[in-house]
Amino acid sequence: MSQVDSVAAARPQVPFATIRGILPGLAVCVGLTILAVQLRRIPGVSALSPAIIAIVLGIVARQAIGLPEILRPGMTFSLRTLLRTAVVLLGLQVTVGQILSLGIGALVSVTAGLVTCFFGTVWLGARLGVDPKLARLIGTGTGVCGASAVVAANSVTHGKDEDVTYALVTVTILGTIAMMVEPAVAILLHLDTVHAGLWLGASIHEVAQVVGGATQLGPEATGVATIAKMIRVLLLAPMVLTMAAIEHRRRLKMHQTAGETPPKVPVPWFAFGFLALVGVSSLGVVPHDVVKQVGVASSYMLATALAAMGFGVEVRAIKRKGLRPLILAVSSWLLIAGVSFGLVSVLG
Repeated sequence: MSQVDSVAAARPQVPFATIRGILPGLAVCVGLTILAVQLRRIPGVSALSPAIIAIVLGIVARQAIGLPEILRPGMTFSLRTLLRTAVVLLGLQVTVGQILSLGIGALVSVTAGLVTCFFGTVWLGARLGVDPKLARLIGTGTGVCGASAVVAANSVTHGKDEDVTYALVTVTILGTIAMMVEPAVAILLHLDTVHAGLWLGASIHEVAQVVGGATQLGPEATGVATIAKMIRVLLLAPMVLTMAAIEHRRRLKMHQTAGETPPKVPVPWFAFGFLALVGVSSLGVVPHDVVKQVGVASSYMLATALAAMGFGVEVRAIKRKGLRPLILAVSSWLLIAGVSFGLVSVLG
């Protein structure tokens, strides 16, 4: 359990457990998010999302000033309330109509690639000796939608802050590489724009990276890639619920073996909120401009939450993890890229 999470678990001991108490830590996290947005104006840095820059700034700030008690309530609020709200709002970016427009073959291709990626990553992680929680975070981030999927998955896996950071960094770096490599491969293999776009949408990590990569192949490929990616985003909620069920069974078995009563596993209600907003978005009652602004707000909330997460990271703990998780992350990307390519070629 991270230092920030331990504070959340010991709620009665948190000073200023009111809005006034939350403000100092929240203000620091918001300030780091604003700084992250400004830093994206620097050439080369714009390829990174504000969320990734924010978590790096949080890590740097933690090494510089530590984690004062006055900041802890606001950090906890950011990691819990803001993070889950950001994931819920992400559902407004997806509609059922978008998903169905690609056809059943594309839907099966994308879904099967995601499932293969997740369980393959967990299996390979066990072979490499990578911590199971970190393996699940890497598998979810690679298979679903990058940073958002990693932090959503961690709400039920309860990994250490350094595990989340490691997963976020590797997924972001490899997603950026995929954004440059996969379009070049598509051109080299003379894929038509529809199949190329479907492959990119089914295998590149972040939404922005999918769009950036597909843009190199033209507007038709970009449209197909974006919708394919939305299928993966839609599957975020089922993935989180599945991981919650797996965690519940693990705890149940562990406590039954010890003859103890297993603790209740919190229900990830935010996953249902995500699906509810997908339904609202599918009805077409929300204006496009509102959907766009909500998407921006969601990205800022996510960045603020990750700035708080950065404050809980011990740099030495990340270094101790070594190269095996990195090998796992690379293998995870190659797995989803390879499987998705094969499925798209046959079913797409």
